[in-house]
Amino acid sequence: MKTFTLDEAQSLLPVMESLLKRAIESKKAAEEVESGLTELARRIYLAGGMFVDVGKVSKLRAEMDGHLQRVRESVAEIDAIGVQVKDLEAGLLDFPCRLDDQVVLLCWRMGETAIEHWHTVEAGFQGRQPLDERFRRRSNSGGRPN
Repeated sequence: MKTFTLDEAQSLLPVMESLLKRAIESKKAAEEVESGLTELARRIYLAGGMFVDVGKVSKLRAEMDGHLQRVRESVAEIDAIGVQVKDLEAGLLDFPCRLDDQVVLLCWRMGETAIEHWHTVEAGFQGRQPLDERFRRRSNSGGRPN
């Protein structure tokens, strides 16, 4: 598992935010198309059938698939860098970080200007704590190699 120093994680935030925004926007767009298709299916059912423009429906399904593919690609890019997507809806990312002899997670949520929290792997988001001097000292001194 790749681990990051605080400085490394901070430097990745612009890229992570861009990838996360793309994933979130694509997910919302896919949900809107899916909602329209669901409404169409409901109308067909309530009407006992109706003429449907199959080409238009196929185009909408392809559009939805394209949005979902962008979500998968964005999440895969984040994952390939070594960052964990914890909650796409909330825009929550974790950066594995070595602290003393254990791996903890630097925690960042979309909208935050910097990484200011961490938690243990077991505690999860509910166990978020403010960063303390151990993280800053390690980043400023160059820390141990990962």
